Amino acid sequence: MKLTLLNLFLCCSLKMVVAQPIVYDNLIQKHRDEVHQEFLDTAETPLTEEGLKIFEGLDYFKIDSLYRVSASLLRTPDETIFEMQTSTDRLPKYLKYGLAEFTLNGKKLKLNVYQNVKLANNEEYKDYLFIPFRDFTSGETTYGGGRYIETEIPNGDNLIIDFNKAFNPYCAYNHKYSCPIPPLENTLEIAIKAGERSYSKF
Repeated sequence: MKLTLLNLFLCCSLKMVVAQPIVYDNLIQKHRDEVHQEFLDTAETPLTEEGLKIFEGLDYFKIDSLYRVSASLLRTPDETIFEMQTSTDRLPKYLKYGLAEFTLNGKKLKLNVYQNVKLANNEEYKDYLFIPFRDFTSGETTYGGGRYIETEIPNGDNLIIDFNKAFNPYCAYNHKYSCPIPPLENTLEIAIKAGERSYSKF
């Protein structure tokens, strides 16, 4: 009887361990499916008219939950507003909200986290945080201009950064857009093999 209960417990525990990554994978896939539909929507797509005609989908790295990291967020309330460089002459105003520190693949890393000043004054986007970054894949398997992650202000001091949701700026699909360029200090000395890859049909 004891062995039967032990086996039952072990089987249930194993199912829970297996189920968790499956649920996560499904959530990321759902997110990617939603992005795909947005690209097909003529009212929302960043693609050119010609690009939309040949669009078959975006290219991603394999979903890997190891690239969903919990970072320690150090808020920096005394920062001054600055103009972030873009792919054009446009200079949108940003504020460094804080510094996110985390460990990935055994390496200690950090990224500055920003707020767009204009969006921060909009009730709908007041909690919006912006993390532009480059890494060792930039210009190789991912877009040379870097990638972005969007998240929200957490209640505590832990910030979830999910690189599986890293996406290309619209400039990767259409030159008409003006896209923020990741500041030099947001270059990671590691290959982030997660999220969106280069778009080869542009």
